[in-house]
Amino acid sequence: MQYRQLGRTGITVSRMCFGTLTVGPLQGNLPLEEGSTVLAAGIQGGVNFCDTAQLYETYPYIRRAMEMTGKYDLVISSKTYAYTRELAVTAVEEARKALNRDYVDIFMLHEQESALTLRGHREALDYLLECKSKGILRAVGASMHHIAAVEGATALGLDVIHPLLNCTGLGIVDGSRQQMEEAVSAAHNHGVGTFTMKPLGGGNLFKSAPACLDYVLGLDYVDSVAIGMQSVEEVEANLSYWQEGHFSPAQLRELEQKQRRLHIDDWCEGCGQCVKTCPQDALSVMEGKAVCNYSACVLCSYCAGVCPVWAIKVV
Repeated sequence: MQYRQLGRTGITVSRMCFGTLTVGPLQGNLPLEEGSTVLAAGIQGGVNFCDTAQLYETYPYIRRAMEMTGKYDLVISSKTYAYTRELAVTAVEEARKALNRDYVDIFMLHEQESALTLRGHREALDYLLECKSKGILRAVGASMHHIAAVEGATALGLDVIHPLLNCTGLGIVDGSRQQMEEAVSAAHNHGVGTFTMKPLGGGNLFKSAPACLDYVLGLDYVDSVAIGMQSVEEVEANLSYWQEGHFSPAQLRELEQKQRRLHIDDWCEGCGQCVKTCPQDALSVMEGKAVCNYSACVLCSYCAGVCPVWAIKVV
């Protein structure tokens, strides 16, 4: 496994970051021991970096995986939608308690859109920066599907960005892949740590996985790449690719057959909360029920997190 310095943070991370969304209740909803075993397989294979969020509810998996492996120095990045100091306090303390840690390595504002939304979360951001000054956090940043948010975070001097970037540009909301590349490269040149998300478009690009991974791992300005996995076999396949540059024929066949999609159950009430939340405008309400435009969906699962009747999940 290769390791990189995450921008100017002084934090060393594996080039593979384990995205834990896929094991938790918004996607795979794996039993705790099963999901923790999957994460532990990545850690034992050299992954020292994982991504989570307050929304994901995956802190218990991470804590258990650290117990399984004895790797209590795992680099953990979390995110919050908090926009007030009070909400930010709750988010940070929830993470520290759930992870049984005095500190969290990286804490980010979740799903930012521009400099304007960053300003709207200024009270929460100031608290995160205060925590950094006290050693409660090691770095502060933002995650985003928007190019404008990369530019805004760079201008603010944040430590880390977590942007969506893949070889097709699937999921980039406000421009092209080339424009996102330029923004992320500029951020990296300013010393910002960069770890990207959705290299396989949330699973939509499984059939072209080698080309997708070759693309993102070939970008020198990307320090690490977060990828979600739901089985030990997936972990082993990705470790093989990160370390050796290829999948075995059997692994490649399995990836080509694999498909995930957003599922909306019959008991959907058509309240529209998912529509308001979707950053891709992939959801709408028709005839009293939510429907998905699968060509736009990147399986981020944010819709599942706000559904009041739990009618949405990734399967």
